Amino acid sequence: MKKSILFLSITVILNIFSSCGQMEQRQSRHGLLPVQLTCEYRRNPLGIDTQHPRLGWKFVLSDTTRHNVRQTAYRILVASEKTKLDSDYGDLWDSGKIPSNQQMLIEYKGKKIGNARRVYWKVRIWDEQERASSWSETAFWETGLISKNAWDDSRWIAYEKLENRKQIVPGIPHTKEKGLPRDVIPQFRKEFKVEKKLKYATLFISGMGQYEAYLNGIKIGSDFLDPAWTNYRKTCFYNAFDVTDKLKKGDNVLGVILGNGMFFIPQERYTKFVVAYGYPQMRAKLILTYTDGSREAIGTNRTFKTISSPITFSSIYGGEDYDAALEQQGWEKPGFDDSSWKNSVEVDGLGGQLKAQFSPPLKVMGTFMPIQISTPKKNIWVYDMRQNASGIPKITVKGKRGDEIIIIPGELLDENGLVTQRATGSPYLLKYRLKGDGVEEWQPRFTYYGYRYLQVEGAIPAGRKNPGNLPVIINLQSLHTRNSVDRIGKFSCSNELFNRIYHLIDWGMRSNMASVLTDCPHREKLGWLEQAHLMAASIRYNYDVPNLLTKIVDDMREAQTKEGLIPDIAPEYPVFSRGFRDSPEWGSAFIILPWYIYQWYGDKQPLQKNYEAMKRYAAYL
Repeated sequence: MKKSILFLSITVILNIFSSCGQMEQRQSRHGLLPVQLTCEYRRNPLGIDTQHPRLGWKFVLSDTTRHNVRQTAYRILVASEKTKLDSDYGDLWDSGKIPSNQQMLIEYKGKKIGNARRVYWKVRIWDEQERASSWSETAFWETGLISKNAWDDSRWIAYEKLENRKQIVPGIPHTKEKGLPRDVIPQFRKEFKVEKKLKYATLFISGMGQYEAYLNGIKIGSDFLDPAWTNYRKTCFYNAFDVTDKLKKGDNVLGVILGNGMFFIPQERYTKFVVAYGYPQMRAKLILTYTDGSREAIGTNRTFKTISSPITFSSIYGGEDYDAALEQQGWEKPGFDDSSWKNSVEVDGLGGQLKAQFSPPLKVMGTFMPIQISTPKKNIWVYDMRQNASGIPKITVKGKRGDEIIIIPGELLDENGLVTQRATGSPYLLKYRLKGDGVEEWQPRFTYYGYRYLQVEGAIPAGRKNPGNLPVIINLQSLHTRNSVDRIGKFSCSNELFNRIYHLIDWGMRSNMASVLTDCPHREKLGWLEQAHLMAASIRYNYDVPNLLTKIVDDMREAQTKEGLIPDIAPEYPVFSRGFRDSPEWGSAFIILPWYIYQWYGDKQPLQKNYEAMKRYAAYL
């Protein structure tokens, strides 16, 4: 009898669960479903350096015949393990059912999370008829290095140290500073072992001014000109990358190449100003989280080996030179003999706080092929890449060792059909010296320019007569680089003139969205602040820019003088003392832009964070 009652009870319970599941499926079919979960506006982000990140989502209707549907409540679960979340258990936070139609910027109010910890979350919502949705798919975020001592086992390292007396900060505009030497563009390597099974691995890395990182010969990420430009004496951004799939059991190698960026600007070739915070330097920490719960950290120190790279010249304003004959094959892979390399030098850094970069990185966002190749002069070839845009060329070539190719980009051609840089900063050029072992590919790493045309000297296009046995260009592409913010809107109409005007404006926006909003992608590349309020509305209708605009507000706060002045550019690398440094058309962006961010995104944080500094500027005016 007891067994029969027990069997009946289990059957009833199973039927109840089955009915609940069927009811939830019916609710899902006829109701809401939360999708596109975000943390601080980003999908599954790494390097979240706050204990209270803000969560958000959108919802879709599974029944498209329904109208006037709205969210009336939500429940969020956050767990330390995905398996716990799969069982609907939020050991870090269970918000409970919260009556609210809010879908964005909902602050996490759960348990404290440590450094470099990955947490998982999901949400369900209720509609106006009190019908619950299914749970969303699982999302995650990973914390950055947020405790005070999180970077203690890592040091700033460099190939060499610039003497303090030779530093030039702020930059000196329109001058040639005597005695500033050309710096070495270094590369670094560190071998290490992975002995246990990995759960996940995250690389936290900063390079001043820019860096490219590799694991076992594979480039990490697809970013361009990391990290974003800042006032290096106040903030230095680091980036976080999931590198789990690039590691293997046994020997591994972390390799890094540094570039100058806005950190050190040589006086050779074209430059808007000369600045020298120091020679290029880096700081990194690779954290290995194993399946057994243990962790291991590999931080930068003097045991990292270094040598000068094949990049023989690097300038954000003047271009880049690369000597492929200087390449050391396999330097970024295990087993390479680095006995001829020297140990890195530990440097003090600049005192700027290391913060996780929250604004989107630059990336290659498009590719153009030439539509015409002309030869206005013997052995000079001009490629028309069709679109005027910010970017870099990518060349595929074959030739003899030591042959040198020069590429000169420009927006316009002169009366003879040659590229002219009269209005865009001259000379800017790119040089590539061949290693001569077959087909070679190259693109610059740490510079970019605004151009439509590419003038090539020292090589000929494939298929043309070659009596001088010059290198042969197999392929030449134009890689459009810009901030990787998502496109969220576009305009078109029946009037073709309006469409063409919009197309021109849109390319102007794309080519000037770097880690700041520039007013040209060649001659200046500076964050002119009138762009931030005059163009912000146009940009936000086309692109998803809350984090980029918030970063620009932070730049303005860090550029504010002790008197309260907001200058004309931020970060203020050079001081333009003449003209309009003290001009409200530029500085008022500091008051206008946080208000726009609140109006457009409902985000109060920039207002709260900068309110006192905003009042100081208003009082200064």
